[in-house]
Amino acid sequence: MSVAPAEASVLTRKPRQLLLAFFGEFVCDRYFEPLRASVLIGTLESAGVAASAVRTNLDRMVDSGVLERRRLGREIGFELTPHGSEVLREASGRVNGPAPFEPQGEGWTLVTFSVPEHLRDLRHRLRAALTWSGFAVLRDGLWIAPGVVDLAAALDAIIPDLPPGSVTAFSATELDGFPMAEAVRVAWDVERIRDAHHEFIAHWEREDAASDLPPLTARTLLVADWLALLRADPRLPRQYMGDDWPADRSFELFTRRHREFAFPAVRDFAAQVS
Repeated sequence: MSVAPAEASVLTRKPRQLLLAFFGEFVCDRYFEPLRASVLIGTLESAGVAASAVRTNLDRMVDSGVLERRRLGREIGFELTPHGSEVLREASGRVNGPAPFEPQGEGWTLVTFSVPEHLRDLRHRLRAALTWSGFAVLRDGLWIAPGVVDLAAALDAIIPDLPPGSVTAFSATELDGFPMAEAVRVAWDVERIRDAHHEFIAHWEREDAASDLPPLTARTLLVADWLALLRADPRLPRQYMGDDWPADRSFELFTRRHREFAFPAVRDFAAQVS
């Protein structure tokens, strides 16, 4: 899923993040009709997002190829493009996965790339895709991620647009005498990642975190915050993360809250689209 680099706060909820969470949770591979703009506006207005901001972000998602517009009588509807559906399916694998904070495989994956200046937007998309996949900059032009990253899948939507030979990738293992601990500290701010987990936990542990919200909005906010936390945590091996790492608490809390909101939110969605 192409996303922007992680913010310090996982609870800085931008309209696009909320819309992606909504479409990923309730629409992708579940609802196959164009969705009225009024449903999206109503859901996000309950989260404090102005209708004008929702419309602006829907237009941008159309321009970026994630959504398509459809005329529904006097209203405008939106539906996912094949590209948008693929982006959300890729993200859902981690959103709903059993071990979202554990590296996949041993060692490290390294990437370097060169994209011409006139393809600046493509370079931004590439950086965003790498960030979502757990990469960070180790040295100028050299990106590193823990474990074995399926780079072909991560860059599937971008590779056709890249100039030939613009990305080079290889795997690596730690050598005796050259421990990775310092490299991890250079590439990632571990304490910021810890703080992101604590912020997520502090908010969603509160019993009143969603008590005044419609179920559809509550579950959208939960998934948006979870996506932000997944962006912030690159799945570093636990030996680099210090004592009392909070990732397991975050996972247990998300799983419990997600299950708690499930039926009311689906019922709310069905009522909105009927």
